[in-house]
Amino acid sequence: MPKPRSLQALGIALAGATAALALTGCSGWEYQEDICAGGEYPVLQVSGTGSACEKSGDEPSQGYTRYPEGKVPKQVDDKWDVYWRTHTVDKKGNIIDAP
Repeated sequence: MPKPRSLQALGIALAGATAALALTGCSGWEYQEDICAGGEYPVLQVSGTGSACEKSGDEPSQGYTRYPEGKVPKQVDDKWDVYWRTHTVDKKGNIIDAP
């Protein structure tokens, strides 16, 4: 039978491990939400920071355009999602600072 001190040490070790796990936020298990659902692709509002999702195979709705190649946001808060909050494209397709 374990000695009471051994049980106390085990309890402290388990509490420490639990605290460390909670403080790290289970970093390997972080959930990331996709910008669009399966079968859709994201589009950007021309001269604005709005965005929408279009059905794959459909052209963008009026007032929207495809994101420039290589600069398409895939998940909420990824590099390109954050970038397009302060940038947009004009009617000629040039990237500009958002109004």
